[in-house]
Amino acid sequence: MVTVTADLDVPLSQLTTLGDAKDYSGLVRATLPTSGISSPIEAAVQSLPTTVVSHDLSGDTSVTVVSTDRVIAMDISGSIAATIAGLGLLDSLVARDISTTFDQVAELPVITSNAHTVNSEAILALRPDLVVTDGSIGPIDVVLQLRDAGIPVVFVDTEPSVEGVAELARQTADALGVSGAGDALGEMLSAEIEAKIAEIAEIVPAGDRLRMMFLYLRGTSGVYYLFGKESGSDVLINALGGVDVAAEIGLTGMRPMTDEAMVAANPDLILVMTNGLASVGGVSGLLEARPAVALTEAGKHQRFVEMDDGEILSFGPRTVTVLDALARAIYAPGSGS
Repeated sequence: MVTVTADLDVPLSQLTTLGDAKDYSGLVRATLPTSGISSPIEAAVQSLPTTVVSHDLSGDTSVTVVSTDRVIAMDISGSIAATIAGLGLLDSLVARDISTTFDQVAELPVITSNAHTVNSEAILALRPDLVVTDGSIGPIDVVLQLRDAGIPVVFVDTEPSVEGVAELARQTADALGVSGAGDALGEMLSAEIEAKIAEIAEIVPAGDRLRMMFLYLRGTSGVYYLFGKESGSDVLINALGGVDVAAEIGLTGMRPMTDEAMVAANPDLILVMTNGLASVGGVSGLLEARPAVALTEAGKHQRFVEMDDGEILSFGPRTVTVLDALARAIYAPGSGS
């Protein structure tokens, strides 16, 4: 396996890229130089109490936040906690979900299980002043029970996209009483991500674009899911200059993988999470367990790119670095070790 690490100081244009994006075989691991989140140089100016709109399934409601001394952030990609860190309020976090894996929170207690299920008792025991979530982990009834127990719960409403990164920064900052910092972080991240997407476009080889697919694996549970439109993987693949083949065959959201869908999609390259791939016994284990994958161009050439579970679909402060690492792994695998 080749490992390729992001390096924002070395432009992608300086790399030796593949003449033909399809002309490569084997597994490549894309990594970040650090899993930490950078904080702003100047501390955010906080204004509390603050009242914000929470976008839960029952409709928009007003939530008043009095204190942010003890905050819990929960979502399926770890993006909210990363955003809080990016706002400079890392010390407010008192727990993490299973998808929040960056270095500074490694020692915090985990309040979700392997299936992204919320443990309400664990949360209540931590006496949080505020819970920020997007509803992507649950069950939702359990999350609402936290609100009924008197804990301010703010649901942010964003989408996994470049625009969504900025909106997440703004909504999260509003809930924490640092709206000015949210505006600044959102503008900075949007500019950086858009510049990186343009940089990637310059190294995509001429000709047919790579047909890519994101495959979610949990072998211990027998879970094999294809991610399609509106799952975040479509935004990632488009940013990387690829063709999202799951979306091409009409898949929306997360759908159980079928042999028919896999063969019809026929990806050239498959993106996976590191722990997910390990759970099925690596590439060879996956091809043995699901022979339909072996029939695709990606399967024939064992063309997989893996990245840490808590990073690859994280839309927030690390997005630009994630895109850089994946672009290097896809188009310049020879730059790795």
